[in-house]
Amino acid sequence: MAEENITRIHLDGKEYILIGTAHVSKHSAEQVKEVIEAEQPDSVCVELDEQRYQSITEGSKWKEMDIIQVIKEKKASLLLMNLAISSFQNRMADQFGIKAGQEMIQGIESAKETGANLVLADRNIQITFARIWGNLGLKGKALLLSQVIASIFSKDTISEEELEKMKNQDTINAILNEFTESFPRLKTPLIDERDQYLAQKIKDAPGGKIVAVLGAAHVPGIKEEIKKQQDMTRLTARPPKSNLPKIIGWSIPVFILAIIAYTFYANPSAGFAQTISWIIWNGALSSLGAAIAMGHPLTILTAFVAAPITSLNPLLAAGWFAGLVQAYIRRPSVKDFENLSEDVFSVKGFWRNKVSRILLIVVLANLGSSLGTFIGGADVIRVFLENL
Repeated sequence: MAEENITRIHLDGKEYILIGTAHVSKHSAEQVKEVIEAEQPDSVCVELDEQRYQSITEGSKWKEMDIIQVIKEKKASLLLMNLAISSFQNRMADQFGIKAGQEMIQGIESAKETGANLVLADRNIQITFARIWGNLGLKGKALLLSQVIASIFSKDTISEEELEKMKNQDTINAILNEFTESFPRLKTPLIDERDQYLAQKIKDAPGGKIVAVLGAAHVPGIKEEIKKQQDMTRLTARPPKSNLPKIIGWSIPVFILAIIAYTFYANPSAGFAQTISWIIWNGALSSLGAAIAMGHPLTILTAFVAAPITSLNPLLAAGWFAGLVQAYIRRPSVKDFENLSEDVFSVKGFWRNKVSRILLIVVLANLGSSLGTFIGGADVIRVFLENL
């Protein structure tokens, strides 16, 4: 058996066999099968968390997803991120005829065939994204969101050189690679912390012989981290939420309402003008966002009515109401969920699919409402200053 891409570690009476795989290589899947069959390990660790494991093994789960529940639970952005990864994988598959993650699927199948324990060794993707998000400022968050959306609609082909680089990364690393170059501190939650988490999960796997199926980029870090005892509580903790956004979030509406109230007291006609300006700017820009996403007329109207009110309450968002109305009126069918991963491969398909259109409505209506808050707020202050 070829030892290429295989690292053997003997530690505390246990043998760990790390297979450094290429996530877009057919050869890697073959090697995983060969190693597991030859070694007959007690446990097989794969670089997946529960969510991605279910996505691989229960593809039909898309059909059971309740888009209304997704909006209510405020998970629209996470679903958008998953669609970006799906679109990225589809582009590779389309260009090179390669199914990303085939080596992980092979690891799962081989573990079952040999009777080995299957260990999902990667950290929950939502925690990873939360820790990435917590390391970004306002500018970084805007750039990340724009890059995710751009990756969905990108028509760029992947060069052979880029493909070779991807063979040493996992899909999450690959899609965020350019972004981490701009924000080097993101390497910690994206790679370093996952090396530590993976190392501890592999170390704790039951049995005396463990095979781990990993992206090649993680192997050097895991070789070092497996010698240490990792603090899993720290690695799985979501970053503490700052009170500053809440303070700012409530200060703005209180400030706006106070200014309008004072203006009404000093000059009722000016106060009325302020109120109309606030309603028009918020409502118009939020409904414009819903219209760009090709929402139903009632959805567009809902965005217009909701935005001036939700902009005064940080706990609410116009896009949620608009998205819910769209979901009730144009409820996605099983076919929409089945076609989702294919439809997001093109701009036309993204707008055509009822699921992705609802997500666009949520995002664009919220974006319009936020823009309306700044412009409408500035106009309220202008009128206030003119009437001092």
